[in-house]
Amino acid sequence: MAEPVVRIPDAKVALSTASVYPESTATAFEIAARLGYDGVEIMVWTDPVSQDIEALRRLSDYHQVPILAVHAPCLLITQRVWSTDPWVKLQRARSAAERLGASTVVVHPPFRWQRQYARDFVTGIWRMADETDVRFAVENMYPWRYKDREMLAYAPEWDVTKDDYRHFTVDLSHTATARTDALAMIDRMGDRLGHVHLADGKGSAKDEHLVPGRGNQPCAELLERLALTGFDGHVVIEVNTRRAMSAAEREADLAEALAFTRLHLASATAASSTGSARSTGSGSSSRPSGAPRP
Repeated sequence: MAEPVVRIPDAKVALSTASVYPESTATAFEIAARLGYDGVEIMVWTDPVSQDIEALRRLSDYHQVPILAVHAPCLLITQRVWSTDPWVKLQRARSAAERLGASTVVVHPPFRWQRQYARDFVTGIWRMADETDVRFAVENMYPWRYKDREMLAYAPEWDVTKDDYRHFTVDLSHTATARTDALAMIDRMGDRLGHVHLADGKGSAKDEHLVPGRGNQPCAELLERLALTGFDGHVVIEVNTRRAMSAAEREADLAEALAFTRLHLASATAASSTGSARSTGSGSSSRPSGAPRP
């Protein structure tokens, strides 16, 4: 009987350009190419290169690293990037994705003080999604905490599964900060889970974005589930390397994150192949049932 062959799932593993901060967007392309990432996700923020479509295209072509996703400028520090109008930001993010060949725009739910934007957000995202083949994948967030006080900073909800969106992004650093069950969240997302921000956390009030495997989130279990269910979106490494003492230490962290991700994406399919081979070898006519979708 032939040994089962490990099948690597179709999901591509990308590097968020935010993972190299305070280094530049250009540095992210260099590292992604050197380490063998399948592509990058562009975090549009204060780095001028991240806002410049032609500069991004040149970097992608030079390093032969495709741009798989664009993260719209939704952070507090990017309130004036690509306009102060949040809908204009999303329109420009969609245009950037279309021009750069990216399949996904990642967007956060509005801040609560963006009242009109928040009021129209769900219907507005559906309207924009209907106008393009690019996925608008709305990302789960978290309550803000200070000591024993909790502030709900996002609207309509930080838990985006409470609203109706076509596609979701799940972020495991955010599930850690929210102290919510990540696997239960992806169960609620179901087939609408289109994008993953892979990081870890320990439940701190701070959004930690640790290297996968260094916190308490089910990073391995999530990846194995994605592999078994044929997930065809992107898994994006979005970790915090600001405390790296050198470029070599930063690169080692990003290499570790990539190895962790590829290992657990492959291990589930290897185990599935082994189980199928054993079932076939036993003479049973029954076939193993498929795993439920997340």
